[in-house]
Amino acid sequence: MKILVTGAAGFIGSQIANRLRNVGHEVQGLDNYNSHLYGPSLKHDRVAHFKLDVVRCDLRDAEQLTGVIDHFRPEVIIHLAAHAGVRDSFGKEAAYHANNIDGTQNLIEACKKVVPDVRVIYASTSGVFGGTEIPEDGWKENQILGKQLNAYTYTKYINEIQFQISGLNNTGLRFFTVYGPWGRPDMALFDFTKNILYNTPITVYNYGNMKRDFTYVEDILDGIEIVVNKNDIPSSEIFNIGRGRQVDLMHFVREIEKNCGVKALVEKAPKHPADSLETWSNTEKLEALGYVPKTNIEDGIANFYAWYKAYHEVVNK
Repeated sequence: MKILVTGAAGFIGSQIANRLRNVGHEVQGLDNYNSHLYGPSLKHDRVAHFKLDVVRCDLRDAEQLTGVIDHFRPEVIIHLAAHAGVRDSFGKEAAYHANNIDGTQNLIEACKKVVPDVRVIYASTSGVFGGTEIPEDGWKENQILGKQLNAYTYTKYINEIQFQISGLNNTGLRFFTVYGPWGRPDMALFDFTKNILYNTPITVYNYGNMKRDFTYVEDILDGIEIVVNKNDIPSSEIFNIGRGRQVDLMHFVREIEKNCGVKALVEKAPKHPADSLETWSNTEKLEALGYVPKTNIEDGIANFYAWYKAYHEVVNK
């Protein structure tokens, strides 16, 4: 299949583009290489490492975006491009709206204009559940969503509605706290590892009393690939992709300490208003299609740390 991946220089985008190309798909990447949250050098390194074909394009430029789609004529679009960052988005509603909502609408309009039969698989987030109470078996896709706690999750909630009313064949994927090699430097695992190694304090919110459904990136890629290969999913279906287990934040920190061989300097802070206290996915719906998360937090952090050391040994020579 001809597959267009937006956000192809990103953490998940680069790796799913690489995986799908390696199993025989014709993959075209698209990214604007911006400096949001971290500099573009890591994005360029991902593209070079995975030997990807990525065209520079900003979703806010409707004319250019339409041209890229018209030229490539994809059968499937995996839409991962977004202004990400839960805490960063707090108070930055206009910027997140322009990138995530307006940019996504430009993508929808371009598809309707030049490839109306395209299938769009788009990224949402566990954050759309907001402050909703978690049932004893985790959040399910059909649960009523709670109050949105920040601009980022609000925009992803709106993205789900945009696709549902778009008339396009679409499938939504709610990712749960993705981590692993080639991850974003602003995210906890990358940030904590760097600070622990350099004896710089790490900040844990809600005094460390938080739980997350940490999901290793390879499990996320498995879930995406299953959905790509399942072409008879009814339009506007949404799937959770998570590990299906909660991990205490301080256990997460202890695993990083174990790999670094250094004790963290921990500064405890009150709950950030943008944060959910806990997340937990119920993945039974995706499991019915063959999804099986394989990587536990201990192995996942060890894999990340091995990559982190190798990557920084190379770039710091």
